[in-house]
Amino acid sequence: MNGQGKIRSSHLERQAVIYLRQSTLAQVRENTESTQRQYGMADEAVRLGWARVDVAVIDDDLGTSGRFSADRGGFRQVVAKVCLGEAGAIFGLEFSRLARSSADFARLLELARLTDTLLIDDDGIYDLADINDRLLLGLKGQMSEALCRDRHKTSYADPAVMSR
Repeated sequence: MNGQGKIRSSHLERQAVIYLRQSTLAQVRENTESTQRQYGMADEAVRLGWARVDVAVIDDDLGTSGRFSADRGGFRQVVAKVCLGEAGAIFGLEFSRLARSSADFARLLELARLTDTLLIDDDGIYDLADINDRLLLGLKGQMSEALCRDRHKTSYADPAVMSR
């Protein structure tokens, strides 16, 4: 995985938090490979140096829309672990899809920066103290939100979708 040199002992002394999310119950039922890949991130955390006992899996948001963070108990747990300094790293498949709201995403990035919490996804390891990592994640988050809004706007305007 890209960026392994960013993981320090101070990160390994805290939990590796694996955050699982899929937007709908249909996705959970039909996209079992995604769910398996997300659970598999616990093995990746161990491979990167975390003790198995220090890997926390948060899967409360499987089948829950990312549109409103207040509706996602798992997302709140992740934020709490970051704020309390319990998380050395948060693992997810794609961090740009972690929160549908740029404001929620930006707050999480800032909290991770303040508490020296790494973000790790399939694309790499992000240290929010590094301006380039912050810029990259910020841009990816904004692009994801724009694509999601465009997708929803298209589906709402489609008469076939409206008639369902």
